[in-house]
Amino acid sequence: MDIKEIKAVLDLCKKQDVAEFELKTKDFEIKLKRGPEAGGTIPVQEFVAAPQSAAPVLAAVAPAPAAPAPAAAPEGPTIKAPMIGTFYRAPSPESANYVEVGDRVTADSVVCIIEAMKVMNEIKAEVSGVITEVLLDNAKPVEFDQPLFRITPA
Repeated sequence: MDIKEIKAVLDLCKKQDVAEFELKTKDFEIKLKRGPEAGGTIPVQEFVAAPQSAAPVLAAVAPAPAAPAPAAAPEGPTIKAPMIGTFYRAPSPESANYVEVGDRVTADSVVCIIEAMKVMNEIKAEVSGVITEVLLDNAKPVEFDQPLFRITPA
């Protein structure tokens, strides 16, 4: 892993508010920890460069303590995020949103993009129906399985 890849991991950890990250390969091991006192930066608490005998292993990523949950979870069927990343309603800032409240969608309709590690992933509705509510603001972080849109199936 070179310095550019380490910086990319640091940027992603900061963007996704990850508290701890660990990566082990046969050549080295890296552990990144972010404390509550870290005012916007990710201090590296530990870095070990030692030979490892096992195959590469990616440790589970623990998110930092989250803000309090919303008062009520969305009721009814929803389209949920299949991954963590940044939620975008349109393909570019100048473009129109993929869907608006009241739009009819099919299972193959693209409803948004989730950016993860600088890759733009088109998210499809996976169900036919009418969009009744957008549950997240544009350009906001999203967690795995977080509801994005409320939909009335058709």
